[in-house]
Amino acid sequence: MIRPALAGELGDVLAFWQAAAENDNRPADSHAALAALHLRDPDALLVAVDIDEIVGTVIAGWDGWRCHLYRLAVAPHRRREGIGRRLIATAEERFRALGGTRADAMVLDDNTDAHGAWSAGGYRRQADWSRWVKPLTG
Repeated sequence: MIRPALAGELGDVLAFWQAAAENDNRPADSHAALAALHLRDPDALLVAVDIDEIVGTVIAGWDGWRCHLYRLAVAPHRRREGIGRRLIATAEERFRALGGTRADAMVLDDNTDAHGAWSAGGYRRQADWSRWVKPLTG
């Protein structure tokens, strides 16, 4: 089942990401940041759940202008079952319902396993743009 995460599951999502998500070259996730996301948009964090186990996640962020996908992750023991594809499709349904017309996904260049998942979902690397970042802490 894919559904929005519950407030009481945020700690479980963070633990899930430690085991199932690519965590290199990115700011550390925190409970406070995830709670702020959930408070602002409780439907943005989607979880795939099998009975009571989180087996996948994606953040389907909508800022009123653009559709952004982050933190697609599937439990290592459940990969290649279509969970990622279903998470992406559910996120896209959310975006369409909100009036979105194009989604973009943040995918690390070195995460080649993720490249296949995104390609299978119809996403393509956009070669003519680069992401510019600035840490807002410290």
